[in-house]
Amino acid sequence: MRYVKWAIWTILILFVAAVFHYTLPQHDVVRVTDTFERRVDYGGENSIFWAKADTGNAVGTSNRDVFFIQTIRANGKPMVYRNEDTGWGWPPYFKFDTNNLQTEAADLKSTSANPQWASITHYGWRNEFISIFPNAVAIKPVSGPDYSAIPWLNIVIILVFLALFWAIRVRWLRFRARRIDPLFDKAEDGVDRAESRLHRWMGGNGS
Repeated sequence: MRYVKWAIWTILILFVAAVFHYTLPQHDVVRVTDTFERRVDYGGENSIFWAKADTGNAVGTSNRDVFFIQTIRANGKPMVYRNEDTGWGWPPYFKFDTNNLQTEAADLKSTSANPQWASITHYGWRNEFISIFPNAVAIKPVSGPDYSAIPWLNIVIILVFLALFWAIRVRWLRFRARRIDPLFDKAEDGVDRAESRLHRWMGGNGS
């Protein structure tokens, strides 16, 4: 039973960590090489990794045009970002400026001979096997490839989550100690008394 309990807790922790890693904003230092627009069919197995239709556009279709930003990261590896509105949905970035962001990214295009570095804020994962892309939510020019940003928002959100988890756990333990554990104790006492009576009855009949 103990192993089952630890397995459930491990799965739960991994799930929460995955949700945070996918949802919380991340910052990459990149050099923009190109921006383009492509029609995407998003009704397949990776559909959950695409945002809903851009705010104000028709919904219910299986394909639409999506903006993309091609970049080279500071470590020399390529990275492609999609650029979609999140609207009022999840994750709650309330992003409505897809076209503006695409224009800003296009304005920052540069070559390896004369690089213009930028910090691009995004959420999500890149997986080439199932064709999913992180969603860019902001971009700004930076001084160079060594630029780094302290993720204050992530730190605050995680601390608030841990504080809420701790508060809920403490209250649950107190509730269990006051209400649930006594019920189990009474049930165990009842079982013990029933077993005791059964043993006496069997002993009496046996004699």
